[in-house]
Amino acid sequence: MPNNSKCLECKKAINGRSDKKFCDDGCRNTFNNRVNSENNLHINKVNGILRKNRKIIQSLLPNEETTNVSEKTLRILGFNFDYITNIYTTKTGSNYHFCYEFGYLSIENNRFMLVKKKENNFAIKTNKKTV
Repeated sequence: MPNNSKCLECKKAINGRSDKKFCDDGCRNTFNNRVNSENNLHINKVNGILRKNRKIIQSLLPNEETTNVSEKTLRILGFNFDYITNIYTTKTGSNYHFCYEFGYLSIENNRFMLVKKKENNFAIKTNKKTV
């Protein structure tokens, strides 16, 4: 039974059900992959920046111990301070900024203490959410 509609991907005539949108699974997959990739460009860009920030902090933490580094060092390595996954505020009011489980605390003279969140040293819940 002719459908009189065209495939949304390749524009060929479609045979079959009247509500069919694609001529075959290949066209359906191609169409949906293209639409989803266009919709996720910003998400993928942000996730890439967050992963890079995480990798930079991880690379500067010897044996996952805390360490202090300068802002200049972080910026030279490509760290982007505009992107974090969350902020943890301590009881004393210090704000740790995290990229997943790796984070930093601004100390003094443009220096940062780098840390890794462990189950026992930081609460999982945070009182502020940032992306």
